[in-house]
Amino acid sequence: MSRSLLAGTRIRNSRMALGMKQAELARACGISASYLNLIEHNRRRIGGSLLLRISEALGADPEAIGEGVESALLASLDSAADKHNEVAAERGRADELASRFPGWARLIEAQFRESARLEQVVERLDDRLTHDPFLSASMHNVLTSVTAIRSASGILAGGDPVEPAWQRRFARNIHEDSQRLADATESLVGYLEAEADDRGTGSLPQDEVEQWLIARGWTIDELERDAAAPIEAIVDGAEEIRTLAAQELAHGYLKQYAADAAAIPKPSLEDALGNTEEPLALADVLGAPLPALFRRLATLDPDVLRDHGSFGLVGCDASGTLTFRKPLPDFDLPRYGGACPLWPLFRVGQQPMVPVRETLAMSGRDDYLFDVHAVAEITHPLGFEGPAVMMSWMLIRPWPRGREANRILRAGTTCRVCAEKMCPARREPAVFSTLSDERL
Repeated sequence: MSRSLLAGTRIRNSRMALGMKQAELARACGISASYLNLIEHNRRRIGGSLLLRISEALGADPEAIGEGVESALLASLDSAADKHNEVAAERGRADELASRFPGWARLIEAQFRESARLEQVVERLDDRLTHDPFLSASMHNVLTSVTAIRSASGILAGGDPVEPAWQRRFARNIHEDSQRLADATESLVGYLEAEADDRGTGSLPQDEVEQWLIARGWTIDELERDAAAPIEAIVDGAEEIRTLAAQELAHGYLKQYAADAAAIPKPSLEDALGNTEEPLALADVLGAPLPALFRRLATLDPDVLRDHGSFGLVGCDASGTLTFRKPLPDFDLPRYGGACPLWPLFRVGQQPMVPVRETLAMSGRDDYLFDVHAVAEITHPLGFEGPAVMMSWMLIRPWPRGREANRILRAGTTCRVCAEKMCPARREPAVFSTLSDERL
């Protein structure tokens, strides 16, 4: 059923909600009650000035009456039906559901989004439980302390006589192990709470650098003002960067940042964005390579991109290891494990400097589409005598609402938490399918 036909249902629902009689509304709009009755029963199309008069009489938005609920709600209903395709949902009547029972439609949307949010939580937890070295070491310390306390207390409570000297020794051991257990538990709980709030200090050098960049809004103001500013002073003033390994990573990142800022000054980039947002066109206008442009776009303030949408960025080396992560909402990037092999990020390594563009749909969250550009670059830091070094970069931005996508590539975050059942590149079963099988 078309949206224009359902405008009558929306008019009738609005009128009845106001306690207005059909004849009263018809009189206010300058039409006959019989004609309004045909409209309300979706037997006459409505538009133009009549739509405006009816909307004004009802005190409603003409767009809401004529077009119905926003397309995002209908997209969510369609995505929910797509994810549970084993249920024969009447997709062609989604607009009717949203118009006649908007509360139920919003409830379905809310449940669908909550389900997607919980899947993201499972993704992060699975990634961390599998690969987080800090979490593994902390759990090992907790279990070791518990085992030691249990062993010592079991001897004391066993009923056999224990010499006073050994009693004091066991009591001291229990006290020390209890203190160690308390410290390990407190540290573990603090780490988990901080990670849940996205304020964690991280357990790896890359995490320290990432938290530092988040605190700065992904922008290094010192290098924006002067690309030749001393890097050491910037790193020394960073509270988030504590380990020597993180300091080394930060130095490397800032050297690349300074080179990119010198090649593409931010004012020039912002001016160019006023004319086009297509990366290839921007690179041509600015006379800059695509990898440098990707990195510069990811440093822009969201206010600058109010009409363009923020950019996310992910980089990997030739081994496929993610070396840089700037995520976007609803596009999760694995922190420790391997990413989805279907990402264009990995495909471009087969043909360096050949750009690839895809419209990506994250598995399980079909109402979120992303415009993704990827390219790989090769450098020779040691000259021709040394090995070539390849880096791949993938620029991510939300797909504009309302714009039609010709071809959509379905991908996930990582195989362990991907809901795509028939993926040809799957490395291992998903935890969701395992849980489903166990439940059955």
